[in-house]
Amino acid sequence: MLSRKIIEESDTYLATSTRDPELLPLVIDHGEGIWIYDVEGDKYLDFTSGIGVNNLGWPSHPEVIKVGIEQMQKLAHAAANDFYNIPQLELAKKLVTYSPGNFQKKVFFSNSGTEAIEASIKIVKNTGRKYIIAFLGGFHGRTFGSISLTASKAIQRSIVGPFMPGVIHVPYPNPYRNPWHINGYENPDELINRVIEFIEDYIFVNLVPPDEVAGIFFEPIQGEGGYVIPPKNFFAELQKLAKKYGILLVDDEVQMGLGRTGKLFAIENFNAVPDVITLAKALGGGIMPIGATIFRKDLDFKPGMHSNTFGGNALACAIGSKVIDIVKDLLPHVNEIGKIFAEELQGLADDVRGIGLAWGLEYNERRTRDRIIGESFKRGLLLLPAGRSAIRVIPPLVISEEEAKQGLDILKKVIKVVR
Repeated sequence: MLSRKIIEESDTYLATSTRDPELLPLVIDHGEGIWIYDVEGDKYLDFTSGIGVNNLGWPSHPEVIKVGIEQMQKLAHAAANDFYNIPQLELAKKLVTYSPGNFQKKVFFSNSGTEAIEASIKIVKNTGRKYIIAFLGGFHGRTFGSISLTASKAIQRSIVGPFMPGVIHVPYPNPYRNPWHINGYENPDELINRVIEFIEDYIFVNLVPPDEVAGIFFEPIQGEGGYVIPPKNFFAELQKLAKKYGILLVDDEVQMGLGRTGKLFAIENFNAVPDVITLAKALGGGIMPIGATIFRKDLDFKPGMHSNTFGGNALACAIGSKVIDIVKDLLPHVNEIGKIFAEELQGLADDVRGIGLAWGLEYNERRTRDRIIGESFKRGLLLLPAGRSAIRVIPPLVISEEEAKQGLDILKKVIKVVR
């Protein structure tokens, strides 16, 4: 088979990464909408969205492709941290306007989510405070600053430590699996209180004074950690704690931002306003890498403190601007299709959690999870693992009702066989 030959050659020439040729031996040739075709001509219904990059389908939305072609014929790279360009300005204006927070903001552009997090680390430390709090189960990237915040899987941090000093990890309010064995669905306030108490009564008493903590980094919904949704009021309580001690909140929207949850920003589901927001993945429309860090204007860098070569790329920014326009119009559709997923996924796992088109199916045994992913692949449905033993169900936002039901029908049949 051509696929097997390409996989074998790839394993010879490409660095070992997160590809698993036994679980998902897929060699992509092209994509159309929510469908992916491999080099053998086989067709797959995509419930992965390229890990949240292809939110507008494959290879992208027709309007995004059109904008990309027009812009690349005019200007792509623009040395945007030495000169100026209009697409960068237009995208920055949209991000400032549409992001939560009734205060003045600025934007720094980069190439990826991990770079957006690196910029955020500098921003919060620019206050003169040196410590950072992050959550167990969180994923913020793999460069040295961001991996220091990441605490999703031990393998991601193996061998190459020690990491950036001054990072303290605390439990995330995972309703299904937490250190206190609290059922967070039945007792959400108790779970919230335990986490806030842990930070205030233990971290701030035993490890570091609160006036030395620069920022708290979080994902509104943990992605790589298993699509974990905290109790509704958690971030409002976390914001009260942060304001009490003058600590900045950094909202990592790299995987959940731009429509995935039925809101433009996932944090809008939780009645809290962060000081810093990071974006990437979907912002590039599946065509261009781009990262963005949106932050309060009073937190701006000193001249020369931070820069990069490709950030503010005119092509990437023109695409990002069109992506935002399209996603805003798609939000009602996402919420309607999300209701179908909410109804059809119930009872299909030991724990089912989700909102909009961001769903996690948790199994008590990892073997069960992997068998479901593998068997679904054989039947033409693409799924990806997340967390300890969860499946992430994240189709492109453009999925139709018919396509949603088609994919869910495959999934339900596979789960019935495997379980």
